[in-house]
Amino acid sequence: MATACSSTLPFSKLPLPFSSAKPSISIHPFLQQLRFPLRAPTFPFARLKSKGTVLSSQLRVHFEDHGLETSSDNIHSQLQVKSRIWKWKGYSIRYQCSGDDGPALVLIHGFGANSDHWRKNISALAESHRVYALDLIGYGYSDKPNPDVVGESFYTFETWAAQLNDFCVDVVQDEAFFICNSIGGVVGLQAAVMKPQICKGIVLLNISLRMLHIKKQPWYGRPLIRSFQSLLRNTALGKYFFRTVATPESVKNILCQCYHDTSQVTDELVQIILNPGLQPGAADIFLEFICYSGGPLPEELLPRVKCPVLIAWGDKDPWEPIELGRNYRSFESVEDFVVLPNVGHCPQDEAPHLVNPLVKSFVSRHATRSASACTSSGV
Repeated sequence: MATACSSTLPFSKLPLPFSSAKPSISIHPFLQQLRFPLRAPTFPFARLKSKGTVLSSQLRVHFEDHGLETSSDNIHSQLQVKSRIWKWKGYSIRYQCSGDDGPALVLIHGFGANSDHWRKNISALAESHRVYALDLIGYGYSDKPNPDVVGESFYTFETWAAQLNDFCVDVVQDEAFFICNSIGGVVGLQAAVMKPQICKGIVLLNISLRMLHIKKQPWYGRPLIRSFQSLLRNTALGKYFFRTVATPESVKNILCQCYHDTSQVTDELVQIILNPGLQPGAADIFLEFICYSGGPLPEELLPRVKCPVLIAWGDKDPWEPIELGRNYRSFESVEDFVVLPNVGHCPQDEAPHLVNPLVKSFVSRHATRSASACTSSGV
């Protein structure tokens, strides 16, 4: 049973970044208190396609017309979920898997999370799919090589994308659909660009807009940001800052900000997010990522993706505002933009009854197309 989220801790006193009607900047709560200057991006989109579906129990007729329906999947399915270790470039990578038949799905978590964040999805999706969820290197129960040893270029979206593609080759041994949340969406897009023959389609759940990217900052603020990043990396301030975040109380309050339905912020969820962060090396990787302001942006990757993309967005996300996310509808690869009403930043965990059938419908539609293409070509 969920416990109430405290309103007396410092994180709860921080203003939500999108409390006004005008879109503002998206900053994770542990960065809001530092208050360095940031600005919202300007998207160079000339037009918007008329895409968009509102997913709601009140709109069942519209939903069923698209072959979709809400569900109340039993998250305690009898299908067994196995936890395994995969060796990648000498590192141990934890992943979970379930299901023996059907198209392959690979679930990719967001920043600070791990494959346990898909605990409400794996078994439900495994009823008709082969499902895999992996811990990106540096997160969860995968190895956490020291950034000072592996270098600043290691913890990047290119590395995680290479990990994902190699996982599909070594473990899945098949083409796969990528189901992604938050920064996991950037990983999935980057992987699809790097090896388009592997990815059959992508579902993006509240993909990170990467508002801390250096390209989205005013020129006069960039030197300050670099100085701040150096301060976090190279002084005791960074480790102290991490210790203030890596507590049950702080994690709970951060989650209460990004989950619209705070009853879903259970003690189990807090431990799922917190426990891996208490492992040796986790603090260094936490600091490395919040200091990572380069690499690809979603709007740079989407035009290069060859597979179909479905974007679903919880409309109560305080970190990644839907007003900005809607701009991604303009890309040819994006076949639909689905609004998830009254859902926050992590729809797969907060509203699996909406997400699971959405994923099943998308995969079924495109897996069927692939099979038809093979049949018609005589393969």
